[in-house]
Amino acid sequence: MSLPDDYLDYPWRQYGNDHNRYDWSMLTDRPPVQWPNGKRLAVWVNVSVEFYPLNQRGIPFKVPNGMTMPYPDLRHYSLRDYGNRVGIYRFLKAFDRYNVTPTFALNGQIAERYPSLLSRLADTGAELLAHGWNMDHLHYGGQDKAEEAEQIKRTLDTLRKHSGQSIDGWLSPAKNQSENTPDLLTAEGVRYCCDWVNDEMPYPFRTEQGDLMMMPLPTELEDQFVIGNNLHSEDSWVQQVKDAFDFLLEESATQGGRMLGLNIHPWMMGQPHRIGCLEEVLEYVSGHDAVWQTGSGEILQAFQGQQGSGREASS
Repeated sequence: MSLPDDYLDYPWRQYGNDHNRYDWSMLTDRPPVQWPNGKRLAVWVNVSVEFYPLNQRGIPFKVPNGMTMPYPDLRHYSLRDYGNRVGIYRFLKAFDRYNVTPTFALNGQIAERYPSLLSRLADTGAELLAHGWNMDHLHYGGQDKAEEAEQIKRTLDTLRKHSGQSIDGWLSPAKNQSENTPDLLTAEGVRYCCDWVNDEMPYPFRTEQGDLMMMPLPTELEDQFVIGNNLHSEDSWVQQVKDAFDFLLEESATQGGRMLGLNIHPWMMGQPHRIGCLEEVLEYVSGHDAVWQTGSGEILQAFQGQQGSGREASS
């Protein structure tokens, strides 16, 4: 049977991208970026503070690091809970020791399940991002738009109310989105999103409500991806972070400012046999004069404040 004439018709088929969400460009073709005070490499340490329900629905799929054994999977639930009871406080001590300014990405339900933890993180003065409602409420293709809109609004309203922050950034659970997610985010006042990892620098992403800036947060360097998914050792993770850091720092000497995003999880790197590895990484990235270590929002603000760093930079 022959295909219908319109089978290959697609309104956004064009050179570079088959959509109109952002303009295609190569990083090497964009104007060089200069970070404040002559710094060359901006380092953003992102901490994912998450709640995994014990009885997960798994819609439309089981989230990475979620419950894997028959209910009640106390083995994995309690390990995730450990991060919010023990591991996160080791993180805070390490950040203070190495003068690191983190960014905390929180599930909205953290405010209900761990109110004292939310208050403690807000009191640090670090920026808080919204990380979805919990790690079993994914955003996905085909999801009812009204349902997703309510999910996003509930998350943002809860975190804004209990933290006192404006909550300008967003990281979806599992970095998964529906076709409507970016539009729904900007409708609720979200300024930037960390889901898309197709770049190493911020770039504008079109939505129905105007531009939503994308702040790529690399999956390849995440502790859970390297250690939990790829089954590499903690020492290997340290070396991979150092290698990425060294390469970007060297590249920035001739091509303009670069950005390194590092996403970590308290239930994993907050373990007593791993916290030393995190401290080694923090000491390494904070020990270079050419590094600007700060939160994601400040990096984005500096990026957008430069001539040619907005829409023109990705044309």
